[in-house]
Amino acid sequence: MATGGSTAFRFDNTFVRDLPGLCEPWKAAVFPAAHLTVLNESLARELGVDPDALRAGSVVESLVGHPAPAGAEPVAQVYSGHQFGNFNPRLGDGRALLLGEIIDIEGRRRDLHLKGSGRTPFARGGDGKAALGPMLREYVIGEAMHGLGIPTTRALAVIATGESVQRETPLPGAVLARVAASHVRVGTFEYAARSGDVDLLRRLADYVIQRHYPDALDADNAYLALYAGAVDRQAALVARWMLVGFVHGVMNTDNMTLSGESIDFGPCAFMDGFNPETVFSSIDHSGRYAYGNQPAVAQWNLARLGETLLPLIGESPEDAAEAATDVLRSFRDRYDTHHRAGLRRRLGLDAATGVRLVEADALGAELLTVFESQHLDLNGTFRSLAGALRDGVCPVLPAPWLERWHNCVLADGRDVQRVSACLDAVNPLYVPRNHEVDAALTAAIAGDLAPFSLLVEAVSRPYEERPGLGRFAQPASPEFTSSFRTYCGT
Repeated sequence: MATGGSTAFRFDNTFVRDLPGLCEPWKAAVFPAAHLTVLNESLARELGVDPDALRAGSVVESLVGHPAPAGAEPVAQVYSGHQFGNFNPRLGDGRALLLGEIIDIEGRRRDLHLKGSGRTPFARGGDGKAALGPMLREYVIGEAMHGLGIPTTRALAVIATGESVQRETPLPGAVLARVAASHVRVGTFEYAARSGDVDLLRRLADYVIQRHYPDALDADNAYLALYAGAVDRQAALVARWMLVGFVHGVMNTDNMTLSGESIDFGPCAFMDGFNPETVFSSIDHSGRYAYGNQPAVAQWNLARLGETLLPLIGESPEDAAEAATDVLRSFRDRYDTHHRAGLRRRLGLDAATGVRLVEADALGAELLTVFESQHLDLNGTFRSLAGALRDGVCPVLPAPWLERWHNCVLADGRDVQRVSACLDAVNPLYVPRNHEVDAALTAAIAGDLAPFSLLVEAVSRPYEERPGLGRFAQPASPEFTSSFRTYCGT
């Protein structure tokens, strides 16, 4: 598809070239009154693009996809998906377009993707548009995850379209320009497998190996190694979510990436008071995607991925199934390993070995029990450990546990101040507290972006205490939390 827009980006579009059967060339809708709302300057620099250049009118037009940037080949990607456990054979980008791929300043291949850019052949009755509030939510959550060191897609920009979109009420429209390691999903493999075209499935797997798992090429069975790599990345990712109280809210197979990045932040939220049954999504009536269910759901999704790979893993269906099942069974051990390591890190015990390692893991497990029984603020309590170490007291934690932890973390004469600094470096002070996100988005929709900008400033550097940001460290009131719900608005 010919393009004639801005040349701010240099594209190299391997997905379109290698996998034309998994995408449909398409053009974005026209938004004559589009204007830039938020620009992620640090991400622009990572992509090798001058942020000032992205503010030019012609580039803003390109960031909503019309005209597409020079060198882009806009496509809507097709995929299947298990949504709340029910299989839909043909989903795809109903209101999104992959513009193309950019090689960033570190040599990494990154997708540039639009969300809210108009109807595509996969729109399934929707209007193809997006509202400003949900796009800003995607921006702030992505920056928070990045600041926390959790693999994630990120927003390059949010562009107001100048149009209203009709939801329950008219809302200002917007397009999100999203950057990702790729947009290949478990659902992409489900679509390829369901098509019955084994060559397409093999080309997809080869593409993902080349792009995300090149070490698999050295394995005896590259496709089994691909599967093992995906299982481990998801185990690590979900462990990171759990350690900071992140509830994704819609862990369908079309929202699980092969790159191992977090994606699609519609009904997600961060938990304050610890409760494994926490659900924020207004449509998750059964609690399928509750906080405590996320590891099991990830394993279930990975089972669906394994099923798609069986024709590639081995000629014998029985042998292939046995090999894939062995890999899938390793998920829980992999997850537990990542989660225990993360807990030790948050407790300042990541260097523990031998007997002290056993004690460190016991302390972590017991602390989670305390969190659950008292519904403690997860991130706030972890952040308080540095002060507890210096002062020897912490009002919300049991004194016997605190004494054992104190003795363990200061074993071998470790310096209190140094350990305290290490604790603050791994326990975030600022996360996207739901009441603050809600207030910032409400203000932004009304035309005031100052609260949103301040929130982004806080959560993008979550470990560093700064003046004027104290409220972002405080949990919401019980009254707010009891009625707070999220929606699949993105």
